[in-house]
Amino acid sequence: MNIRRISFDLMVYGSVHELEQQDQELMKEAVKARKKAYSPYSKFNVGAAVLLENGEIVTGNNQENASYPSGLCAERVAIFYASAKYPGIAINTIAISATSENFVVDKPAAPCGNCRQSISEYEIKQLRPISIIMSGETGEVLKCNSVADILPLAFNSTFLG
Repeated sequence: MNIRRISFDLMVYGSVHELEQQDQELMKEAVKARKKAYSPYSKFNVGAAVLLENGEIVTGNNQENASYPSGLCAERVAIFYASAKYPGIAINTIAISATSENFVVDKPAAPCGNCRQSISEYEIKQLRPISIIMSGETGEVLKCNSVADILPLAFNSTFLG
């Protein structure tokens, strides 16, 4: 038997104000998108802002539905819209911001498993990593260099033959 260790570097910032200017601006766009979320059931609002290689920023927010599986997370709304509007343009960074109407979100909100898998598909498609910046309303901000960091051993097209 062999044991393999999976690890990655995660940048931890005390607040959004410690980010580089471009990342601060991207997070501001995620916050704006978050404020437009449709979340009447969970009351958990998420916004995502995607910075593309061509400098464009595309945003998305979570969209809920009474039939819960029919809703869609902010991250997937943003990356799917970016791909539809700017096909073939690489994604550089995704900023994610979350808040709740029921409590203070004082820690970074990471993408769910479905979103991680979707982001992974785009990393593979564009042959380069996508950095992810994660925040709540207050507190620390996290940044990783690739979704592969937070989704090790991802399922991909190589399993399909």
